[in-house]
Amino acid sequence: MTWHANTLMDHKDSMPDTTHYRICPLCEACCGLEIKVRDAQVISIRGHAQDVFSAGYICPKGVALKDLHEDPDRLRTPMVKRDGVFVPASWGEAFAEIERRLPPLMAAHGRDATAVVIGNPAAHKIGLLSYFPKLARALGTKNVFSASTLDQMPKQLASGLMFGHWLSVALPDIARTDFLLVIGANPLVSNGCMWTVPDFRSKAKAMQARGGKLVVIDPRRTETAAIADAHHFIRPGGDVFLLAAMVQSLFAEGLTSLGAVQEWVNGVDEVQQAVAPFTPEAMAGRCGLAAETIRQLARTLAHTGRAAVYARIGTCTQEYGTLSSWLVDMLNVLTGHLDSPGGVLFAKSAAFAANTSGKPGIGKGVATGRHTARVSGAPEVYGELPMTCLAEEIETPGVGQVRALFTVATNAVLSSPNGPRLAAALDTLDFMVSLDIYINETTRHADVILPAPSSLEDFHYDVAFPQLSWRNHARCSPPVLPRDLGQPEEWETLLKLTAIVQGKGASPAVKALDDAQFAEDTQRLFGAHAQAVIDATQGLHGPQRLLDVALRSGPYGDGFGRKPEGLTLAKVMAANASGGIDLGELQPRIPEMLRTPSGKIELAPPSLLHDLQRPLVDLARPMPDLVIIGRRDVRTNNSWMHNLPVLAKGPFRCTALVHPTDADRLGLQDGALARIASGLRSVLAQVHVSDEMMPGVVSLPHGWGHDLPGAQLRLAVERPGANINALLDEQLRDPLSGNAVLGGVAITMHAVNYCDRSSSDHQKPV
Repeated sequence: MTWHANTLMDHKDSMPDTTHYRICPLCEACCGLEIKVRDAQVISIRGHAQDVFSAGYICPKGVALKDLHEDPDRLRTPMVKRDGVFVPASWGEAFAEIERRLPPLMAAHGRDATAVVIGNPAAHKIGLLSYFPKLARALGTKNVFSASTLDQMPKQLASGLMFGHWLSVALPDIARTDFLLVIGANPLVSNGCMWTVPDFRSKAKAMQARGGKLVVIDPRRTETAAIADAHHFIRPGGDVFLLAAMVQSLFAEGLTSLGAVQEWVNGVDEVQQAVAPFTPEAMAGRCGLAAETIRQLARTLAHTGRAAVYARIGTCTQEYGTLSSWLVDMLNVLTGHLDSPGGVLFAKSAAFAANTSGKPGIGKGVATGRHTARVSGAPEVYGELPMTCLAEEIETPGVGQVRALFTVATNAVLSSPNGPRLAAALDTLDFMVSLDIYINETTRHADVILPAPSSLEDFHYDVAFPQLSWRNHARCSPPVLPRDLGQPEEWETLLKLTAIVQGKGASPAVKALDDAQFAEDTQRLFGAHAQAVIDATQGLHGPQRLLDVALRSGPYGDGFGRKPEGLTLAKVMAANASGGIDLGELQPRIPEMLRTPSGKIELAPPSLLHDLQRPLVDLARPMPDLVIIGRRDVRTNNSWMHNLPVLAKGPFRCTALVHPTDADRLGLQDGALARIASGLRSVLAQVHVSDEMMPGVVSLPHGWGHDLPGAQLRLAVERPGANINALLDEQLRDPLSGNAVLGGVAITMHAVNYCDRSSSDHQKPV
């Protein structure tokens, strides 16, 4: 398992340069990188031209891995709070503090007195994804929260109800499509979101070069819209009205055709009846598109042989997120583009995918509401409660009140609505442990912080993203640099915490804990063959061992020797320098990938049909004069990249985009300050007047607000920006998925002078 490809002599007093190949862990694009190292220092990072998935593409975030590794604010040792002040501690001291304080608290107040929160960076960490569930199960708490209910749970719920699993997401076949309709998404910046598609720009340009069309629907003329063949503004939150009207148009004009999946579809008649009131004329005013435009979009989808609809953040982070996500797939099904080359297809991941395991074509499906939040009664979805319920679960006395909290790679104080309330709640906890690389706006409240290795120091395999990828592949990366002495891997830290929760203390050796857990899991999964699997993976441990088992038992695997040509971890590792293993274009997979109890695509889940009454009632609600939405920049990913010099340099990006007519109406000047308010909440932001905004809509980027005392992010605090989430009501969420409402929220806005700022305003315009 060699982890460098070549050496180049520099000079006689220096070690030879080494070249390493690494999958970038900083966004969903998962680009392959070529990293050169000299004397244990990164000297260059570029795209790996031979990477079978990203083909040399790289964005600025990939280059920033050097800054992240070298960031002086990145924690390299555990921190324990003594008399309100963080002091460095050894790993033994940190685990001893947790063992001293956590078990007595659980014994006194019960398992539901604990809670866990996990953030987006964990999605790129096989160690966290593999071992965090073990900690959660050991805690036995129903209080599990994640970033999924801040951005993607509606898409996962709709996919689960229709196809039988939360990660069975239909993906545009961009390499072969002739018409791509993008709604509420900006893949040119994100390189896909729940659709892993690095270098979207080149793929879109190639589609256009062969005569294909790209159409974008968004309240902002985004970077993706700027290269599109057409762009239409839409009222934030109006997606359900547009999409339902398009579906109604297909039925009204006799344009429905199920294509290759006709035999595998349930519920067409029920859907036709449910959308009958959603005529384009009735919906046009609410969504902001003309009735004829709505009809023409539906006709184009129906009449184009290879077409796809893709929608993401804008359609999910609103009160109709699940309905909108469902209707997107409905359009793809009813126009014959589901499971069709050039339409939308399902990835076939090499490992860990539920839709490649078990009996093909049938399964248990998904269920929600197996338990509810203690205070609000919000239903569990995918094993989680809504992130917006966390503060009230900490604040509200009674049996099950959250008193101890684990946070893992999350900055919920900035990333979730009404962060000030959550911050105040965190201060009342009896005990808080954070696994994080920074003292940030959330971890500043912790009693113990356990740091992770640098991203360049850990083994990497993406568990989730190959299930969402534009092309099938198998790639993994060994560490580029050695870990600091004494620094455990993240999975080892989680095993130690699990042992403490289980009453075993912090003293058992990690290897013994891992071996025992692996033996137990293997017995459950392989039964009589368990010992053979254990024997076949001798010499491996931790996530590498789990990955080898998943690859070998997966759809391309060697079956533990039964198919010698198949995949193993050793084969994938051996392909690291050559860019991984290409497993080909996406292919039709229905019915074998379905995991619904009926073995069919369920177009008409009762919960969705019932919820479709809400937007009909909403038609009578008056529309606010001004609403706010978020946005993302290619140089940022949520809140945790504002401390890296290569990404922070350049123009100030946390500006409020305002259409010129709104600026004139409100007396706002480009570059000046304005106060944005929603109810009693307000933030101060720098105005940027831009005709890329739809009139009546303001855009402020997500993840800023680095002006809170106690955080130790020296570069980020220089230009802290305004936190859009501080404006938002944590009680607003999509009732089906529990996802927070982050866009389409009514605001007021007025100009302010410097002398009008309050002492709590720290916005620093540039």
